[in-house]
Amino acid sequence: MAQKILKRSEVAVENTWNLADMFESDDAWLKEYEALKEFPGKIAAFKGKLGESAAGLLEFLRFEDEIDVRLSVFYGYANCKGDEDTANGFYQDLRGKAMSTYIAISSAGSFATPEIMAIPEETLKGFFEEEKELETYRRVIHSIRRRAAHVLSPECEKLLASAGEMADGPDNIVGILRNADLKFPSVTDPEGNELPLTGGSFVPYLESDNVEFRKQVFETYYNRLGEFKNTIAATLDAQFKQLRFFAEARKYNSTLEASLDRTEVPVEVYHNLIQAVHNNLDKMYSYVALRKKLLGVDELHMYDVYTPIVADAASEISYEEAKENVLEALQVLGEDYVELLKEGFNNRWIDVYENEGKRGGAYSSGNSRPHPYVLLNHKDNLDSMFTLAHEMGHALHSYHSTHNQPICTSDYVIFVAEVASTCNEILLMRHLLSKTTDKKERAYLINHFLDQFKGTIYRQTMFAEFELEMGKMSESGQTLTADALSAKYHELNKLYFGSDMVSDDGIALEWARIPHFFYNYYVFQYATGFSAAVAIASRILEEGKPAVDDYKRFLSGGSSTDPISLLKIAGVDMSSPEPINSALKLFGDLIKEMETLI
Repeated sequence: MAQKILKRSEVAVENTWNLADMFESDDAWLKEYEALKEFPGKIAAFKGKLGESAAGLLEFLRFEDEIDVRLSVFYGYANCKGDEDTANGFYQDLRGKAMSTYIAISSAGSFATPEIMAIPEETLKGFFEEEKELETYRRVIHSIRRRAAHVLSPECEKLLASAGEMADGPDNIVGILRNADLKFPSVTDPEGNELPLTGGSFVPYLESDNVEFRKQVFETYYNRLGEFKNTIAATLDAQFKQLRFFAEARKYNSTLEASLDRTEVPVEVYHNLIQAVHNNLDKMYSYVALRKKLLGVDELHMYDVYTPIVADAASEISYEEAKENVLEALQVLGEDYVELLKEGFNNRWIDVYENEGKRGGAYSSGNSRPHPYVLLNHKDNLDSMFTLAHEMGHALHSYHSTHNQPICTSDYVIFVAEVASTCNEILLMRHLLSKTTDKKERAYLINHFLDQFKGTIYRQTMFAEFELEMGKMSESGQTLTADALSAKYHELNKLYFGSDMVSDDGIALEWARIPHFFYNYYVFQYATGFSAAVAIASRILEEGKPAVDDYKRFLSGGSSTDPISLLKIAGVDMSSPEPINSALKLFGDLIKEMETLI
């Protein structure tokens, strides 16, 4: 049932990412570490001079570009090395050195924002007229000056920058706990085999068609996690206290407002998502009722939500097969897109399999210099194939932005980050459905598609609502205790799954296994991104090249404008609840089709 979990040293080289493309050795990285120590002093030389001349301002902004490129590669290497084996002290030390370097450079440059803010409008206008190359940085300068009410004095900005390393403490601590120190008891499969239970194997085990095994896995996992609930709750409490500190220091009304303002997303978008999903909970309840009926159980439990409804149609999908299917599905995006995918597959952009101590989950590094890196914990199943499509969507989004934007606007904001990844998933699903007329196989795929809707729109919106509640609790002065968090989470779980689902006691602890609660109001963007991706994928399949061209302009947009405007380039207006309602209408239609197939 489970692939053997190897030690890092046992993993085949071809299944690992090639970090030598960033630094050929740890020694080369350490040389860069020493070189970067000079940068705080070099930055400080610009202090007090940014408003003196157009040439001086341009020189500083170009220097910032150089720093951004070098730091992204420098930090990217240390972060990837640290994630290969979170128990490896040497690479955790490198990660610490990278963070300290980043903070030192960031702190040294803290004068820049208030100085750029202080340049009189007429003076700045003259700078643009005098130095035409400043036009490259107009968007960056606008992004700084639009937040005038939330920028402090140079001394205060330096203090806040210096506090950044401490602010990362809660996430770092809980990451080490989950990935390195927290070990789970083994579980026994239906054949009597003893299997290791890990964060990476938990959900795949819950896909088993044996209900007793699923229950054992669920209870074993949450019983063990519960032993650490107070520690994890304390880290979440610390996380929200640091978010409050920065939000209050910058004169925001809430931690939510502070988070969303950084990426120019209106707070209303967050609240509108929750309200739109509440208005469509009837479809989620229909899904739960259908799952209960098709599984043929008297009671549907939380450990029953991952097992496929059409279990006997499940098939093993090797990593090689997964790559071929993804390549076929994404042909609609053009030969240039497919060639980039092949380059990533063939040139070790990807770290493929789980190993002892490896960071759980999956991600694309976001650093596209010299190219993106993708971490997977691949299992030979349908889920992992979709994860591959998803993370390569992120990777190629980063690639397009980096290669089509100047350095200063090459990083896209979080709000649009999940669109390209999810669009890939939806195109893959539509491709797989187009290839089969077998009712059972089609039902199996639709079940997976339904689970995507459930997991991405409903589940992530539930997470977003829980995160919103944590923020409110913290801002009202309430300590985020394990009991308070569990009570609130259990309440939301019952609301989102409805009366046909037994909300088992263990699920009240699910908050303790979600790393995204340390990402500062990140998760709602999975739901908005999925909704936007449904609309974009449909347009690509219906309109062809014009839609593909618009989509690639979006992929290449970086942060050249605000995220709502960027998505409009691809034909989607996320300031409206329409994309969410439209996506959930499709969810309802798929439920009806499933009822006709089985």
